[in-house]
Amino acid sequence: MKICYTYTQLILILDVIPMMTNCKMCSVHVVAWVLMTVGALNWGLVGAFKFNLVNAILGAWPGVERLVYVLVGVAALMMLAMAKCKACSVSPSQQKSM
Repeated sequence: MKICYTYTQLILILDVIPMMTNCKMCSVHVVAWVLMTVGALNWGLVGAFKFNLVNAILGAWPGVERLVYVLVGVAALMMLAMAKCKACSVSPSQQKSM
């Protein structure tokens, strides 16, 4: 299965994500949110079905696969720092209620 998106489709997807989380996020946190979602879905698939989607897509490129895992980890750290981001309009009290 090959997944292809045009640049316009990706922009539309990234525009919808902050609306889904009910807050305004800066572009760095939008990308971090996408990476965290990919990571969460991948770990869910690994736990439930022993199927690693990232490995299935990028198995031929182990360096790129490792990079994806590192980026997902960095994205998690970025989301933890979201409360201190001056560009995001999310206050710590809003973040706790999400």
